[in-house]
Amino acid sequence: MGFPNIRMRRLRKSNAMRRLVRETTVTVDNLVYPLFVRKGNGLKEPIKSMDGCFHFSPDTVTKEAEDVANLGIPAVLLFGLPEKKDKTGSQAWSEDGAVQSAIRQIKKAVPELVVITDVCLCAYTDTGHCGLAKDGKIDNDATCELLAKVALSHAQAGADIVAPSDMMDGRVAAIRQCLEKNDFHDTAIMSYAAKFASAFYGPFRDAANSAPAFGDRKGYQMDPPNSRQALAEIALDIEEGADIVMVKPALCYLDIIRRASERFDVPIAAYNVSGEYMMLNAAAKAGLLDKDAAMLEMLTSIKRAGAHIIITYFAKEAAIIL
Repeated sequence: MGFPNIRMRRLRKSNAMRRLVRETTVTVDNLVYPLFVRKGNGLKEPIKSMDGCFHFSPDTVTKEAEDVANLGIPAVLLFGLPEKKDKTGSQAWSEDGAVQSAIRQIKKAVPELVVITDVCLCAYTDTGHCGLAKDGKIDNDATCELLAKVALSHAQAGADIVAPSDMMDGRVAAIRQCLEKNDFHDTAIMSYAAKFASAFYGPFRDAANSAPAFGDRKGYQMDPPNSRQALAEIALDIEEGADIVMVKPALCYLDIIRRASERFDVPIAAYNVSGEYMMLNAAAKAGLLDKDAAMLEMLTSIKRAGAHIIITYFAKEAAIIL
């Protein structure tokens, strides 16, 4: 039963036919839009390293959140920038911090929008590291205690999901125990479970002013060649209480997304990171490709690999097309 009885092109001959038999479809429901907030009023400042992205103040981010919700995008992911940094990153859990204030404003203006918050210290510490630095090393266990304080402050402000991105061992358990102890039983945890020490974070580190002042993050973020270790990290986070697990970045780690989706029965998120975003934008600006077509192809590859949730700076553009 080969050719000509079987002609694979029969199912590709028209757009309607292709739609009819399409295996993978990206929808607006899959998308999460990241937002950057800082203290102040009336702020909407372009981020030089990331086309179309802005630093918002808590009052102006509500309009952006409303626009996101009107496009049908179900969730935003908030990143905060402090007024000042210190050794412990203390502004990360301040009741009137930028993220905490933005959560309250967004939930008041757009209560149906899911608010996810990044839980980390890198933008808040004077070292730019994701944890407490002691004698040139990162103190894992002391950091977990502070991350739990950060997550609790976000939950108290009204966050629906807290998302630890630091890659400290045991931080999901610390956060879950803290939330349970304080009666935030329904606050979900989306862990950056397999976060790799990637070269694709550059634009974000500029946007969040979070580049490390010494060394690098390879001692706690994952080594890119390792896939079995990524699955072990994911399994541990689920065991500790993560409701959703994330693979970051997305494009160079589609195999990890696929293996995770086949093995684990929890939603898999993938982060289409800043370097991937700007790489495509730069190529489009140079006239080397069709931006919209390439964007949708990129997002489809992430969904096809097995991601249920796609965090992407393209979310608004994709939602308009979709």
